[in-house]
Amino acid sequence: MPKEGIADPQGQTIERALPSLGFPAMHEVRVGKRIELVVDAADSAAAEASVKAACTRFLANPVIEDFSVQVVPGAGGEVPA
Repeated sequence: MPKEGIADPQGQTIERALPSLGFPAMHEVRVGKRIELVVDAADSAAAEASVKAACTRFLANPVIEDFSVQVVPGAGGEVPA
């Protein structure tokens, strides 16, 4: 997600359109991106640490974006993140 105070033109466009589409109570719209990964790791903590490192170094721009990581244990021992 864009950090607070960083311009979000896509969010602003959506916010302006919502009232005319019948959603007048929605405001402060922010638009981000979602990245899903399957991570081979020993456990959830290792998967989370690996994904956070990838976000900090490559997947997100920490200067203007915030990110969060959610680890969801998968079937067959996989840990999707």
